[in-house]
Amino acid sequence: MAAKPARHRPPSPPFADIVRALAIGAAGGTAFWLLNMPLPWMLGAMAACITASVAGVKVGLPRWLRSGMIVVLGVMLGSSFTPALFDNISRWTLTLAGLIFYVTIAGGLTYIYFRRVAGYGPITSFFTAMPGGLNEMVMVGGAMGGDPRIIGLTHGCRVMLVVFILVFGFRYLGGYHPAGSAGAGHSILHFPLVDFAILTASGIVGAAGAIALRFPAAPLLGAMLVSGAVHLSGITDSRPPSELVAIAQIAIGSAVGSRFAGVKLTTIGVTALHAAAATVITLGAAFIAAAGLNKVTGIDIRGLLLAYAPGGLPEMSLVALAMGIDAAFVATHHIARVLMIVAVAPPFFRAIGGRRKLQSERPPDED
Repeated sequence: MAAKPARHRPPSPPFADIVRALAIGAAGGTAFWLLNMPLPWMLGAMAACITASVAGVKVGLPRWLRSGMIVVLGVMLGSSFTPALFDNISRWTLTLAGLIFYVTIAGGLTYIYFRRVAGYGPITSFFTAMPGGLNEMVMVGGAMGGDPRIIGLTHGCRVMLVVFILVFGFRYLGGYHPAGSAGAGHSILHFPLVDFAILTASGIVGAAGAIALRFPAAPLLGAMLVSGAVHLSGITDSRPPSELVAIAQIAIGSAVGSRFAGVKLTTIGVTALHAAAATVITLGAAFIAAAGLNKVTGIDIRGLLLAYAPGGLPEMSLVALAMGIDAAFVATHHIARVLMIVAVAPPFFRAIGGRRKLQSERPPDED
């Protein structure tokens, strides 16, 4: 029996690259805020860091920093869980079940596209086609012989495109204005010290517990669950301070934009074109599913679209919070989709003979 490929994490970027990424992200966020753009801190940071990456500026954020900021988002999501959740969750049975069909159809169609149009190998195509689980798909797909660069770039492009399309679509086509600063609470200058301690403990305990239990998306999921329990029990009704929420959005946006650092412009261009086509397929399938389920369940089509859109759990949750859409509903569906993909995709790939019949797909030279 062949030994399993060793899993390794990429090295942390140099300190100077981290500082540059955060400075560029903060500048982009500030510019978007001054221009009254929707979800300015995340989208501005994302756009600025993508531009810097493509221009050859060395930027990067370590995994631990992004995870720490995602813990803030998890605590913020948990604060949106109220006792009314138990009254509504029974209505979600059909929409949660619909995720099975969405993942199957959207994943199948994009797999066909990547194989027949993009010309990717079967391993790369399979793990690139999964509508979610970016980090897990890169890790598992690379370990099985796929091209982790193509998988990561395509998923990164998909997240970026979905976020921009939905946010600007809601704002300028749907006439739907943001509800404020993405679920933020009071300014940190007027934040009760006891509530700050409770929220901090919720994030640390939740994230650490989920990591120890090896949950997917552990920092966000663990912090959200503990924060949700704290808020449902009435211990506190506070949300994270507005300044901390803005910093978290800058870090998350900068992390997405920095994924393009060190990759040739031609590679980014070709990969982005194929990712855009795949995004049209998956987002189109999400819209059809949302429209159909809206007719059956009566649930807001905007919430359904965000719940099904393959835009990334942290990013879509932020959009929901900023737009005043039920964040608990959106986050629950994204968690269910990520769990489904992470649990089912690798064993399904092995079951169809992936590891026996397919050779490792070497990435093309990056000269």
